[in-house]
Amino acid sequence: MTEADETPRIEIVRGTPTEEELAALLAVVSDAYVRETDEAVADEKRISVWERTQRGLRKPLRRDLPWGRFSG
Repeated sequence: MTEADETPRIEIVRGTPTEEELAALLAVVSDAYVRETDEAVADEKRISVWERTQRGLRKPLRRDLPWGRFSG
């Protein structure tokens, strides 16, 4: 998306507002928009103690070594 696509749009569909009414509307809506974007935060993933201390049970198998003592 471009920056022009991300900006909020206001469309007057009925009536004929005065310039003062439009200015008041833009001031209120833009202030509410700025407050909402400032307060918006993404949820952080919580890591449990088990996940933090979890280790692999064993090392991965080495496929280059033959099985057992005999390779033939």
